Amino acid sequence: MSKRNTPQRRHNILALLSEQGEVSVDQLAQRFETSEVTIRKDLAALETNGLLLRRYGGAVSMPQELIGDVSQPISLFKQAIARAAVGLIREHARIIIDSGSTTAAMIPQLGLQPGLVVMTNSLHVANALGELEHEPVLLMTGGTWDPHSESFQGQVAEQVLRSYDFDQLFIGADGIDLTRGTTTFNELLGLSRVMADVAREVIVMVEAEKVGRKIPNLELPWSSVHTLITDDRLPQAAREQIQARGITLICAAVS
Repeated sequence: MSKRNTPQRRHNILALLSEQGEVSVDQLAQRFETSEVTIRKDLAALETNGLLLRRYGGAVSMPQELIGDVSQPISLFKQAIARAAVGLIREHARIIIDSGSTTAAMIPQLGLQPGLVVMTNSLHVANALGELEHEPVLLMTGGTWDPHSESFQGQVAEQVLRSYDFDQLFIGADGIDLTRGTTTFNELLGLSRVMADVAREVIVMVEAEKVGRKIPNLELPWSSVHTLITDDRLPQAAREQIQARGITLICAAVS
């Protein structure tokens, strides 16, 4: 099988795992005529999506008691939003990907974008980028680990960010206040605002159900946001309010 046909190979790995309950790296490498390094990246990516558990030298099926409990599949709405976001990235762009499940949904498609430089404050995002067959240049903010957001925060991270300039920031939110902007439960707001300051275009990615949520902590005011990507469940009245602020609105359809 062609090394480039990654989705099909990973689908076949899951099918084989379903039949056998366990697979080994060397068995898979021989079966698909590819390197063990590539197979390990496949298994890591599948584990990240909650589809298997890696073991030394291979992988096993996800135990039934964990299915639907720990690692939930990415929703179709988040996948649609992520596809729309990746479609905005130009070749050889320098981008920031903030921590969060919606922004992380972009990662499987980033290996097809040539010459990317990606900065992130998320270990999950960094690890997932490293699993791509054609991974981009990766930069990490460093800083103080925040277990609530599962990301690095603080002054060190802010100083690192200010040393660069970026084409685009891709960032999520806990809620969208139609009057104020993006909102969050997290009280650590400084890094998000620095990310917005050092990026020429700020792209917010949220599911439609989050639009209209009024959470006390304002993260980014509308004046800092250029584009909002959501899904096509967004009510017409909300669409009009957002567009009236001069925001580019993309309502992605689930394919």
